Amino acid sequence: MSNSSQASQRILSLLDDNSFVEIGAGVTARATDFNLKQAETPSDGVITGYGLIDGALVYVYSQDASVLGGSVGEMHAKKVVNLYNLAMKTGAPVIGLIDSTGLRLQEATDALNGFGEIYLKQTLASGVIPQITAIFGSCGGGLAIIPTLTDFTFMESKSAKLFVNAPNALAGNSVDKCDTASAAFQSEEAGIVDVVAPEEELLLKIRELVGLLPSNNEDADAYEECTDDLNRAEPGLEGCAGDTGVALRLIADDNRFFEVKGAYAKDMVTGFIRMNGMTVGAVANRSEILDEEGKVSEKLDGALTPAGCEKAADFVSFCDAFDIPVLSLTNVKGYAATKCAEKKIAKAAAKLTYAFADATVPKVNVIVGDAYGSAYVAMNSKAIGADMTFAWKDAKIGMMDASLAAKIICDGQDAASIDECAAKYEALQNSAKSAASRGYVDQIIEPADTRKYVIGALEMLFTKREDRPAKKHGTV
Repeated sequence: MSNSSQASQRILSLLDDNSFVEIGAGVTARATDFNLKQAETPSDGVITGYGLIDGALVYVYSQDASVLGGSVGEMHAKKVVNLYNLAMKTGAPVIGLIDSTGLRLQEATDALNGFGEIYLKQTLASGVIPQITAIFGSCGGGLAIIPTLTDFTFMESKSAKLFVNAPNALAGNSVDKCDTASAAFQSEEAGIVDVVAPEEELLLKIRELVGLLPSNNEDADAYEECTDDLNRAEPGLEGCAGDTGVALRLIADDNRFFEVKGAYAKDMVTGFIRMNGMTVGAVANRSEILDEEGKVSEKLDGALTPAGCEKAADFVSFCDAFDIPVLSLTNVKGYAATKCAEKKIAKAAAKLTYAFADATVPKVNVIVGDAYGSAYVAMNSKAIGADMTFAWKDAKIGMMDASLAAKIICDGQDAASIDECAAKYEALQNSAKSAASRGYVDQIIEPADTRKYVIGALEMLFTKREDRPAKKHGTV
């Protein structure tokens, strides 16, 4: 290896022991302006090569902040582009480890062109091979586009900085007022970052995620032997209808759930589980958050928010691109009703509806609580293409809460009449049984048996093929 820097150490920690092979170690900068030639530029500030994660091929580049701040110049960019060329030919993921001051000022247009060439390769690779970025140091300006063009972004919790404009460059702001470049801001407020952790844990989390994903969009290799009981019942699962993150963990093989964007838009849960060894993308509404003792630590509205819709839509789109089946747990009362949400909710809900409807992978929906109005329709309902829909026996499916409906239908009548109307509406229009009688629900199930039924549906749908109208692409 070219040096024993932090950059190379990160690669060694990430990959299987003794599996890394470096490419382009002899490359150095060829620019000479501003006496650049007098500075040593080993590997031109980026170590590139390939290796294995759990025996599977991956390509890795790691920026070396000890060489001109890890800045991106012409040859630095060429090395990354070359790595992408190899990854596309062989059908393997690219993992970028970012620690850079950004554009190399001394190389000006050559460096700018290098940025553009990397962006182009990332765009061409999108939906073909998984792309993962981890930020350990600085990632600013035009460099911030690199992680946001990839599928998943990881960020070291203390030293990493991600920004287009530095916090102090924002009018009326400073780092001590609001550190917009911090991992906390980018994961909780911006929703760009999927996982935040200390460096060692971060590298382990990347390994875990890579193990769940296929190598490319044509390889069905996201499987492992399942040792968990396929028919395992989960008594008390109905208690997790509010916190579906817990429910997903309980029904997953070996109770393992890899959540992505967990700190952002907590009303929507997204992540990966295995069911009978098969990787499944999970999307679920969340109306409360349970602590480790199973007590409610935070109450949410149980409504679709713009951020939650966009988070889920992007995730479903990724799953569809890589042929990963989608499981949804639906428990939604309607749309977020605030002035701020109103600016974006129609477009965001349309994006979510489009993502579910457009996806041709196996799609299974389990209605675990309330499923009201068009918010329910957007959540992977049978109407927009779910292949199999299950409902827990106490689920409510309909236009709106029965008591609200009764007040409209029986307007002007006494309280007893309204209560009677509500009970009648509940039975005739809002029950899982009434939805099943019309074919909108395929089967009403006991909550404890959810794992068994979902696995059965996914096994049945394994060979699913679905043609769509010929077009270049949609526009939503």
